[in-house]
Formats: sequence, structure tokens, C-alpha cells
Amino acid sequence: MTDTWSDPSPHKSGFANVNGVRLNYLDWGGSGPALILIHGASGNPHWFDDLASAFTDRFRVVAYARRGHGLSDAKGPYDTATLTEDLVGLMDALGITRAHLAGHSMGGNEITGMACTHPKRVDRIVYLDAGYDWADPACVEAFNSYPADQTTPASALTSLDAYRAYNRTTWASEVKEPSLIEAYIRDSVVIQPDGTVRRRMSDSTAQALANTLLTDRRDYTKVHSPALAIYGETMLDVRNGDSAQKTENLAWEQKYAAPFRAASIERVRRELPGVEIVNVPGAHMEFLLTSREQVVAAMRRFLIGS
Repeated sequence: MTDTWSDPSPHKSGFANVNGVRLNYLDWGGSGPALILIHGASGNPHWFDDLASAFTDRFRVVAYARRGHGLSDAKGPYDTATLTEDLVGLMDALGITRAHLAGHSMGGNEITGMACTHPKRVDRIVYLDAGYDWADPACVEAFNSYPADQTTPASALTSLDAYRAYNRTTWASEVKEPSLIEAYIRDSVVIQPDGTVRRRMSDSTAQALANTLLTDRRDYTKVHSPALAIYGETMLDVRNGDSAQKTENLAWEQKYAAPFRAASIERVRRELPGVEIVNVPGAHMEFLLTSREQVVAAMRRFLIGS
């Protein structure tokens, strides 16, 4: 059967050759200063398909797939310094001299790196559940005790429908409108001629990215850009799924995630004078969709005062 699906999000997709790699970007257009959205580890720029439209009245909105993600080249290295220079190169290729930056999860590494090393290219920065130093020993300990199985089971790769259903039950259980993540899911896999799918990101790339997250320390003291840090209430979904998994997730949240979040917020307050902290409902992966109105309101208030 022919797949007739097409992405309904009003962006154009393009490619830019920067820093030795070819990066895929999405451009929603819009008028005003640039707002660049940076996705998390193992994600892709379609994560912002729903969020981007809330800002095109005042900004030119762009998102991109960092190297190793989505349709961008999978070519190392994947250290924060290299990924930051990729962003500089993308801005140059798109004719963007200066931009607001918003990073989700791992995207906080790039926006911190940009603000530290290229401050003249950065206006305001927004941490979307990204105000964490993932290489902090407390985070490394939490990561090593993570209760969720990060391996995609073979049963989820038998078809696009199976992969979609797997994602809906593992991290998107509270996303009420499936179409919001359809492009994101499709960009995460390659559909084979026999209808099965394979993960677009290789295991070696995923491991290299994990190494970056768990070893590249942040230095907020060198950041002088105005900053907004939005935090979701949990890392894992503690409300859905079978009772055993919910119990395990909640125990991990209470032992590791909650103390790390509190310490991270305190550090951000201490090292980023004047930072605005906003807490919203929802888990780390889902809150941009499930708490969209709160996120948009906080970002618009911070970026344009409305």
C-alpha cells in the first residue's frame, strides 16, 4: 500500500553544509528576530512542529537536526564544542547573525556553549527542561540506575504502526493528539521495503551522544545572556503504564530525579543571576505538548513581554 501521508506542519525543509557535515533544518518562516529551537538527544526537529507556530507572528522560527540525528549526517565527533560550532555554521548558512536559542534536554548543552563561546551571536536563551548539567556525578548515578529499558524491542520494529504504538505507550501516553508526533516518529526510523522499520540512529552514535552528555560539564558562570529555565515536574511518566512500572518509575523519581532537579534549579539560580524559573506539569519528554499553553506563555513573556 502506498503511503500517502504528508507533513502538515507549515515549514520548509532544507539542508546546509556546515563544519564538515550536512544538517537538515526546518524553517517555519515568520517575521522578526530569529528563534532557533534545538531538540534533545535521539530526537529530531519535528519535536517542535506544534510549538513553532506559536512564535511565527514575532520571530523567524528555525529548528534543525544536530549531527547524528534525523536526516542530518551521522558523523562524529559529538562533543559539545563541535555541536556548538555546528550551530554557528548553520546560523551563518541561513544568514542569521544573532538569535534567541531554546534547547530541550540535551539542547541545553548547545545553548550554554553558544552563550559562553559566541555571546555576540546569542540574544536570550530558554532551557526547556534543559537546565541540568547532565555530567554532574548525581546525574551520572541516576542515569546508571535508570529503570526504563532504553532498548527498542524487536516487536516494535515490525512495522511503522508497531513502532508508533510502542512510542505512544513508552513516552507519549499523555499526548492526546497522535498527529502532533507523527512527523517526529517517522523521522526517527527508516521504513524498509518489506514494511519493517529500523531506527535511524545507530547504536554507536547513541553511545557517543551518551558519552557527551555524561562527561561534558557545563559552566553557567560564563553565560551572560538573559535566561529562562522551564522545568517539567518529572523525568519519567509516573501516572501511566502498568502498576509495577509506575511504582518503579516513582521510586527512581523520588530517589534520584527530584533531588537532582532541586539541586539543578538552585545551581542555575546561583550561577545565572536574574534567571527566570518556571515549573510546568508533565514529564521530560511530553511536557512541550501536554503543557504547551504554559510553555508558550512563559516563552512569549520572556522573549517579547507578552
